[in-house]
Amino acid sequence: MSEISNVNHVISPTLLKSPTIATSIAVSSTSSASASNTIATINPTLASSASTITRASGTTPTTMLNGHVGTQFNSKSNFEDYSSSNEANYIPIPQFYAGRSVFITGGTGFMGKVLVEKLLRSCPDIKNIYLLIRPKRGQDVSDRLNEMLNAPLFEKLGRENPKELCKVIPIGGDITSEQLGISESDQALLCRTVSIVFHSAATVKFDEKLKLSVTINMLGTKRLVELCHRMMFLEALIHVSTAYCNCDRTDVQEVIYAPPYNPDDIISLINWLPEDMLDQLTPSLIGKRPNTYTFTKALAEHMLLKEAGNLPVAIVRPSIVIASLNEPLAGWIDNFNGPTGLLSALAKGLFRSIVCEPNYVADVVPVDIVINLMIAAAWRKATHKTDNFSIYNCCTGQRHPIKWGEFVNHTLSMVRKHPLESCVWYPSGVLRRSTTLNTIYGIFVHYIPAYLLDALARLMGKKPFVVKIQHKLYKAVECLNYFAVNQWEFKDDNVHALFHTLSPKDRNNFLFDVTNIDWLKYVEQYVLGLRQFLFKQRPESLPASRKRMTRLYYLHLLSKLVVVMCTWRFLMKRSKRLNALWTAFLQYITKFLRLIPFL
Repeated sequence: MSEISNVNHVISPTLLKSPTIATSIAVSSTSSASASNTIATINPTLASSASTITRASGTTPTTMLNGHVGTQFNSKSNFEDYSSSNEANYIPIPQFYAGRSVFITGGTGFMGKVLVEKLLRSCPDIKNIYLLIRPKRGQDVSDRLNEMLNAPLFEKLGRENPKELCKVIPIGGDITSEQLGISESDQALLCRTVSIVFHSAATVKFDEKLKLSVTINMLGTKRLVELCHRMMFLEALIHVSTAYCNCDRTDVQEVIYAPPYNPDDIISLINWLPEDMLDQLTPSLIGKRPNTYTFTKALAEHMLLKEAGNLPVAIVRPSIVIASLNEPLAGWIDNFNGPTGLLSALAKGLFRSIVCEPNYVADVVPVDIVINLMIAAAWRKATHKTDNFSIYNCCTGQRHPIKWGEFVNHTLSMVRKHPLESCVWYPSGVLRRSTTLNTIYGIFVHYIPAYLLDALARLMGKKPFVVKIQHKLYKAVECLNYFAVNQWEFKDDNVHALFHTLSPKDRNNFLFDVTNIDWLKYVEQYVLGLRQFLFKQRPESLPASRKRMTRLYYLHLLSKLVVVMCTWRFLMKRSKRLNALWTAFLQYITKFLRLIPFL
């Protein structure tokens, strides 16, 4: 029981009353006592400076192991800027990828699709791209691959160089299964042919169950590393993490910080603890982090460091990834995740208020910026084998920030300029610092209109849907709220230094310098992309949509006038003093107007 008492600050007293929970924590605490041995396994030099890495043993989870784990690169000593003097030894990125094969997890996801397209288009001599794909909704892996390659994202490539698409080869598997669910023959194929691995498979649902989040984000990473150890010609393993995996800190450097728990303990916990009890335990486990996504991503980084050994590993940590800047289509987006869902609701006139600090940085980054960095990071890792564990914070807030207030204002301007078809109401929005005021305001501008519109739909014999949408939006806002009312400083020195090691041609073809972003123009592309790729609306419908927007604008003004008049009338009836003041004011105005000669 003494071991259980050591974690009272982690687990609530109510949960400790459960014998199963108490036993689980006792076992976890016992295994945590040997955490220093885990550090010694990762790096013997760290054992003396970090006695434990688990919160249960009393270490503050924000402490870095021996200052940092891996290498916090100094750009002057580790990155040599490109110049004519080293041009002879420089290997261009497309030349490096020529004749090499790549394995990608998460290749059918948002970032994975852009990565595949970019490699095929900008590295035309690449040998093969193997994609880990699982059967889904009655489709086998070949059907899913064909569906992906026939999407608008690949239209340009299919039109200009269709043979390149034949280089994409599906590998049946599942990130949640042992050995990634890959057959022995396919494993053998990957082990003898693959040179570069991009690991972008993850569950990005913020409210995902801890068990599934650990299975995908942590165990999936561990299983991939086991496969990579068997690859005979592996030159680079790029792991996609998130800048927010260390969101319990405000200053995040390009280092790996001590994890909140021993990753192996968490894996053990999900294996033998009933899921309902695990759900109760989750808030205490994730601590200061807002969700299971950031929690498991932090642990996955440390697990990768532990399991990788001598593998050539680099971690890319993007912030909030949204629509493309330039490639292959400006404004391309294929999902409603993150800010895109709220932006869509804003454009439809369904969402008008959110708790947000308008003066905080909106650290959003275009997807093609992230992909170009990933490709360059693999090139760097393979061509500079002396580099140690490399980490890149891919963000915009450090070098070219935009604030939430500016971002929302740009968005409102553009959704009015390029309106969606069938908008429910005129788009407008308010960022509020007060949760209470936002809740009250939301009742009047979100839920009351939603119930009225659904009632009208029922009277017209149509299916109501607005209240359901509002419930979904409220849930989405809850997940994103943490990132809108907090601010971080993500150091990106390694990203900046890496960019300057590229030749001018590679800098242009694999652009990840965020200072080139014109935010107003980008938001306009984002809105147009939202309209085209998510809502499937053609540019030809814009004139009619703009006429409708004009009508909605005047209706919006009229509704505000009606609200003001009704409120004023209500107050006048209930306050004699206010009535007297109003009468006196009108008399004063009348006298003043009579003094004007032409009246």
